Amino acid sequence: MTHPLPLRCAGRTVARYVHPDDLPARLSPRPYLHPVTTLAGTPVTEARPADHLHHLGVSVAVPDVEGRNFWGGRTYVAGRGPTELDNHGEQRHRAWRLRDPDGFVEDLVWTSGGRDLLRERRTVAATPLTSDAWALDLTCALTNPGGTALTIGSPATNGRPGAGYGGFFWRAPKQAAGTPAPEVFTADAEGEDAVHGRPADWLALRGAAYTLVFAGATGPTRRDPWFVRTAEYPGVGSSLAAAARLPVPAGGTVVRRVVTVVADGRLDRPAAAALVRKALS
Repeated sequence: MTHPLPLRCAGRTVARYVHPDDLPARLSPRPYLHPVTTLAGTPVTEARPADHLHHLGVSVAVPDVEGRNFWGGRTYVAGRGPTELDNHGEQRHRAWRLRDPDGFVEDLVWTSGGRDLLRERRTVAATPLTSDAWALDLTCALTNPGGTALTIGSPATNGRPGAGYGGFFWRAPKQAAGTPAPEVFTADAEGEDAVHGRPADWLALRGAAYTLVFAGATGPTRRDPWFVRTAEYPGVGSSLAAAARLPVPAGGTVVRRVVTVVADGRLDRPAAAALVRKALS
């Protein structure tokens, strides 16, 4: 599948869904959304940047599923640190359940080492909010098809404090040289140190000409801490296994839903909160 699937909103293409066929195994090949833009056309994603080649726009990526890497890059090993291992997995397309201009439903299989570890039903939709904002609604339902329980982990559960990332992940573009890094804030906190590793109903990443507002749309999603980077690179994701491995029983399913407001301009707290309410209503 080499042709990107366009995602349209308010009469415009605001994203393309890519099934890559040129990614090396160490990048954990998986489908992703890129480029994603505001309604005015400002890009708000980056794919395969030089600082992290395995960052792929908007994707669902997990660094440890029963020891297999579906994130890309090195694997954090207790006592050794980040280590190159031949343990990478791949998310393979199985079937479309729905394909409309403003969204789709897709079945995927997460496979590694000759074993299908997870099956996923992924639902993506684009919804208009205002003349300068729209919402990307992404739900992933991860099912364990095997006969025994498995667990999802992270570098944090393997011994690296503060690195509980895994699940939904959005890599934003770096600002132009000489421009301050994007700002990040929640309803009651501001700055990377204050919001990283903590749950919040919503979290905003504000660049020079855009604002992204991420919101968990279910109870379990809202309880997941946010993984946030702004100083090193701009990225926001969820943490399925922030402090302990997440069990998925045989035949069981883990569901997470993140709704992201994509807005032109620099929103303040009241405007960000209002758009989240509208997106979730």
